Parts: sequence; C-alpha cells; structure tokens
Amino acid sequence: MTTPRAATVLAVATAVIGSLLLSAPPVREPGPPAATVAQPAAPPPPPPVVLTPEEVEARVILAIVTLVADSGLVETAGTGIVLTPDGVVLTNHHVIDGALDISAVSLGNGAEYVADVLGYDSSRDVAVLRLQGAGDLPVATLAKDTTVGIGDPVTAVGNAEGGGVPVAARGFVTDVGQTITARSSTDGSRNRLNGLIQIDAAVRPGDSGGPLVDATATVVGVNTAGNADSDPTKPAPTQPRSYAVPIDTAMTIVDQVRAGTPSATVHVGDTPLLGISVTDDARGAEVLWVSIGTPADAAGIEIGDVITEFDGTPVRSSDDLSERMIARHPGDEVAVRWFDESGQQRSTTIVLEKGPPR
Repeated sequence: MTTPRAATVLAVATAVIGSLLLSAPPVREPGPPAATVAQPAAPPPPPPVVLTPEEVEARVILAIVTLVADSGLVETAGTGIVLTPDGVVLTNHHVIDGALDISAVSLGNGAEYVADVLGYDSSRDVAVLRLQGAGDLPVATLAKDTTVGIGDPVTAVGNAEGGGVPVAARGFVTDVGQTITARSSTDGSRNRLNGLIQIDAAVRPGDSGGPLVDATATVVGVNTAGNADSDPTKPAPTQPRSYAVPIDTAMTIVDQVRAGTPSATVHVGDTPLLGISVTDDARGAEVLWVSIGTPADAAGIEIGDVITEFDGTPVRSSDDLSERMIARHPGDEVAVRWFDESGQQRSTTIVLEKGPPR
C-alpha cells in the first residue's frame, strides 16, 4: 500500500511530467552523454555499546522508582520503570492490586511522589501510573521490540525485599514464549500469564515491575515472577527461574492506556466498585461475599445471590461480570438483575463508586 508521503511524491511527479509534455522539447546540442555520479551509501549504524555489568546497573537505577502500595490491610513493595520525564511509570498490576494509596521514590532524584493509576491489564500483569508533580526525571531506554534470544546476558533490577535499595540480579535468558501460573506473595491469588521471557536470575518479591535489561542497559522486559523465596530460613532454589513480560507487550498496553482506549482486558482510568466477589454458577455469577457500605450492599444483594444480567447484557460466569466491569467507571449507572436465595428474580439500578484497582 502506498504511504501518504509516497502518494504525494507520486502526484508531484505526475504533474511535472504532464507539464513537460505540454511544452516544446528543448533544443539540445550534440555532445558526450552526461555522466552519472554515484552517491555514497549511508554508513551503517554503529553497533550497540556493550557495557560492563556495573555500568549497566548504574544506568538503569537512575530510571526506576521504588513503590509501596497500601491496601489498608497490607503494604506491597514493588518497582516501576520511568517512561517519561513527567512521571509516567510502568509496573506490574499485582503490585498495585487493591491499593488505596501508592507512593513512589525516584532513584534518579531521591524525591517521593504520590502515584495515580492511569490504567491496567490484569490478564497480562501490566499497570501504568503517573507520579503527581514529577518533572525532568531520567527515563529508561526501551527496546523497540523484544528480540532477546536464549543465552543472552540480562540483568533484573528492582526493590528486592522492599528495602528501598536497588538490587541487581544477573543471569541469562533460558527460554522465551513461556506460559506460567503466577501466585501473588501478598494474597495468594493466581494469574495465568503467557509469552514470557524466562531467565535464570534470582528475582525476588519487591523486584516486580522493575526492568529486565540487556548488555546495553536497554529494557527488554518487566520483571514479573520468580521462584526465589523471601524467607531466609528456606534454602535457595538450586536453579533460579524467573519471568518477565516482554517490553513490546507491555508498551502496547501502555500506549492503549495513554490513548484512553479500553478493551476486554484493558481498563482505563479510576476503577469502579460494585462491592462483591463472585464465582461461577450454572445460572450466572454467584455472590461469595458483599462488602458493607458498597453499592451492592445498598442494593440488597446478598451472599448466595446469582447475578444474571449486568447493564442489559446476560452474565453467564464470573468472567462475564469482570469483563463488564472493566469498561465501566465510577459514577456509571448500571441495571443489575439477579436471583436471590429463594429463587425470586430481583433487579435495580446501581451507581458504581470509586474503588481500588482490581
């Protein structure tokens, strides 16, 4: 397909040729043919500069933030990658899952910031934050695409164990395109992740959301899971095995969030709160618990009820309800229909409130 630029050039060339055809041909004196001067070829780009491990770590540390996400019951430590000087930060969804407040400390300037959640994709464990009042922050260098291969040296950098001090874990790529079931060290929840980079570096709790970089200090992935245990009384694994989301996968979600374009898995903006936890039922989504004082509680939804319709769309599973909520925002009015424990069908309109990211 011809690009707009190419189309313009073609149109100009056609106009010039047409003009020449309408003019009398110029008189040309006989003589030797004009010589064609060959233009020198553009020099190839210089090869990337391979750094020492110490140089890699020194460069990367300046472009990360340490994160603390407070849910009111527990604090979760993590790491973020600075993408823009005004404080757009990439991290894992599981770092900020359920957080009421998120604070960040830049390792580039030492300043502390309040972080707002711009959006996320829990299915791919990616979240996008913005640091309030940030400016002139050092930013990470990102790979344009994730082309790491087995055997490539890599370094994972992060807030290991939540100490607020950057720690580097060196290793090699041992596999690509991996699928795992990751378990949160905070609440035990599980998430199936696909297309991951596998490395043999010991990534620890607190490293989540931090950069995985190659030998040129370029970010190729986002540290997501590892088998290293934070309990020093337990023996270290004989073979460290950790995983990272490829940077091109993560940046696809970042671009979508910043463009304000939600999808079936990507939520943009503040998180809506209904106030229930559900599981699958043959009729729809069965309510496991209801939070006191939430919109669901006020509507009279109780444990054991089964949600069958949400905003005019049938609900056949817990995933259906979760997907419907992804596209909603605080303040939205939604019609909800459900069966109570006696089998009576009930319905009402509920106004969603603002809740923590889920």
